[in-house]
Amino acid sequence: MPVTVLLVDDEPLVRAGLRAVLEAQPDIEVVGEAADGAAVIPLVRRLRPDVVAMDVRMPLLDGIEATRAVLRSVEEPPKILVVTTFENDEYVYEALRAGADGFLLKRARPTEIVHAVRLVAEGESLLFPASVRQLADRYGKDGGNRAARAAMERARLTEREAEVLRLMARGLSNAEIAERMIVGTETVKSHVSGVLAKLGARDRTQAVIAAYESGFVAPG
Repeated sequence: MPVTVLLVDDEPLVRAGLRAVLEAQPDIEVVGEAADGAAVIPLVRRLRPDVVAMDVRMPLLDGIEATRAVLRSVEEPPKILVVTTFENDEYVYEALRAGADGFLLKRARPTEIVHAVRLVAEGESLLFPASVRQLADRYGKDGGNRAARAAMERARLTEREAEVLRLMARGLSNAEIAERMIVGTETVKSHVSGVLAKLGARDRTQAVIAAYESGFVAPG
């Protein structure tokens, strides 16, 4: 089955460019388009895309609020990939904190766009971990978020789960973590599931954001 994608951007040329790049791939299908975040929820419910590629800045409802709305009101929500002009943008970090699974630059090469969609759809690795680390360093309160620290303390991660979270923050995939820890991939998946459940995180991106904001992992 192909990875299905919904494109949301107020610039028709951006949507057309993304569609052309993605539909050139045999394993990706663009199932719909929208010009603003306000149109996302009904389209997601009707089309059931695997991934929503969504502009972070739009006139009526931006990508941050649209992300929150989708995750709040849609059962089994899609993965959300925010699309942005600027890499070190506080809007991008806020979108990740709101629940987005990764971000993509509008100037990205076609191969990077395709890779981002596939990686976010798979959900077994962190997209652009160095960039996420830089965003956390700039906007993540440098481990000073009391709520995040308290949540991390309550999680009571095991030693293995803590090691897995640190490796997740470095961007390692499940297979790479398994090789590093000399365990099976299924064991790593079990540890990742444990980390997400204990932190109340939707996916590994949210877990890594929590790790940075709590000071459990230093972003620098």
